[in-house]
Amino acid sequence: MAGPQSPKYIAERADQLLVEPLDAMTLIYQRRSGITHIVAEPVPEILAVMGGDALSAAEVAAWLAAQFDLDATDAEAVVATRLEELAALGLLERVRA
Repeated sequence: MAGPQSPKYIAERADQLLVEPLDAMTLIYQRRSGITHIVAEPVPEILAVMGGDALSAAEVAAWLAAQFDLDATDAEAVVATRLEELAALGLLERVRA
């Protein structure tokens, strides 16, 4: 799936998000929009790995696979979908590689 045309994403700055774990869910308050998002795994983990870096789905999946003993190839499709959803919510921005 990854390749030279794979989009990269950058996360909202950490100081613009208030992240609060709540059992199996995580609340993410986005200061810029004033919206609180309710998310589940792997969203908090994706945001944590991204930091301020522009990363592709393959790069995020490789990190998650190493941390959680997953198959990076299988994880990439899931991560790509989550990245698009997070971009639609405004928690990530799609950037040029």
